[in-house]
This record gives sequence, C-alpha cells and structure tokens, in this order.
Amino acid sequence: MSTSAREVRIAAFAKINLRLDVLGKRADGYHELRTIFQTVSLHDDLRLRAGGKRGIALNIRGNEGLSREPVERNLVYRAVAALQKELKLRGGVEIELHKRIPSGGGLGGGSSDAAAALVGYLRLTGRRVPLERLVELGAGLGADVPFFLLGGRALGVGKGDEIYPLPELPRRTVVIVAPRDVRVPTVEAYKWVGAPALTKTGIPPKLWRFCALSWSAQGSGLGNDFEGPVFRRYPRLEKIKKGLLRDGAAEALLAGSGSAVFGIFPSPAKARRAVCGFPNDQTFVCETLSRERYLRLMKRPV
Repeated sequence: MSTSAREVRIAAFAKINLRLDVLGKRADGYHELRTIFQTVSLHDDLRLRAGGKRGIALNIRGNEGLSREPVERNLVYRAVAALQKELKLRGGVEIELHKRIPSGGGLGGGSSDAAAALVGYLRLTGRRVPLERLVELGAGLGADVPFFLLGGRALGVGKGDEIYPLPELPRRTVVIVAPRDVRVPTVEAYKWVGAPALTKTGIPPKLWRFCALSWSAQGSGLGNDFEGPVFRRYPRLEKIKKGLLRDGAAEALLAGSGSAVFGIFPSPAKARRAVCGFPNDQTFVCETLSRERYLRLMKRPV
C-alpha cells in the first residue's frame, strides 16, 4: 500500500476454497458450513482519496459481468459507509475500484473488495478500530469478509464468517478458469445441494474427515459439496475440471458454488501451458499466499 497525505492504494486478493462442506440448513435460514479458505495472488485494486464534497463517490472499472446495481449497494460503498457511521466521520471520499477478479465465480471478489475498503479507509483517515470490531463490521457486510481481513489458509465455520488460522502450506501455482458463458446462481446452488435441517444428534462422518484434512500438513483432499449438483446442471464446468487435470493439474475443483474452476499445478511452466487449452474463457495463473505474505502485499503499492 502506498499513501500520500490524501490517498491510499490497496490490493484486494481472491480466494479459493480447498474444502467446502455444507453440513445442513440452520434454523436462521442460513447453511452451516465447514470450509478451508486459501488466498491467492489474483487481485482487484482500490484507490481511495479524500474528497472535497461530503459523501462517497465510487467508480468501478473493468467490471465485465458485474450487475448494474446502484453503487450504493456495492460492498465497497457499504464498507466505507459503515466505517463512517462507526467513526462519526462525514468527510467526502473518492474511490476507484479496478476489477480483475471475475464476478460470480466463487472467488470472493466482492467480499475481498469490502475488506480492502475497510482497511484502506482506516489508513486514509488515520483512525483505528479494534480488530474484533472490524471483523464484526465485516461480517455484517458478508460472510466471507472477515476472512479477507486476515488471509492465508484458514478454517471457516458457521456461515463461513467464524475464522480460525490453519497451518500454512508450501506455495502452490494455481490456474483459475472462469467461463464467460456460465453464471451459477448461488441461492439455487444451495437448494441443489439439498442439505438436511441441522440436528443435535450424531456427527456426520464427513465432519471427522474434514477435521483430519484441516490438520493435514500436505493439504491434499480437495472437496466441494456443490460440485455434483452444479456439474449436473452445467456440464461444461466439469469439462473444464477434466481439462485442467488432463493438462497437468495435480488436483482441480469447482470454486465455491461456481462458476470458476481452479487447478493446482506442480510448476508455473505447466500452468502457463495449460491455459492455452481454454482460449474462450478468462484464465489466470496465480499462486497461493501465506497469511504473512498476504498482509505484507496489502501494504505494498499496486
């Protein structure tokens, strides 16, 4: 991150879910999740500047695939508005968001943008908010936002907003393929999973498997409960996964509820060759980020 007297630049990194288990439907209507988050180097860029007028002016560039909703509903706008209310600040701020993370791909771009906006606005104003309160504000914006305040490899439970650090894995090369012609509706995807109502009796066997994977030093055993039902309705996504495995990925998985698919590759060279097999899709070669590196890169000029 770079700061002048009146400007802050900050990166907002994407994530992949190395594991995503939907345990059941909660009484509050949400789903109980167990997931392993991992930040990757693909990122959006935010620039925040103190403005002369009151209010928030947000400009979004590179927003292919974004819904044309009012800017007031964008998570970046809402994040800064929440902090202004928290800190009782009324000065103007101009924000430019440059999108690179594909929207609707299950990569957490919107939530990451919100977390970066929270951190960036605090630096712009020179104010502080205790981390626990910042996490609480983030959770009010979206279930994934708390994770992006911390980064690295982490366990998410509850709605995914309860975050615990996990041992870091060696750096891995990741290829992300985001098809331009497929958009998976998240609400419908949860219905397709058909998770039962949660009960207090018994613990599903897959919960024990999930615990074992969380402690694994190798980090193998990718899994996603959305894959089966989503692939049945969007067979092209399954073809992308098979293509990544055919082209040298050690493992591959649907990202979140989709529509992006990612593969873990043994080398950057193999990863770069693999993207040639997807000429009609958005493709990105990136790498996993440890928690320490993630927080350091957020402070570096973008």
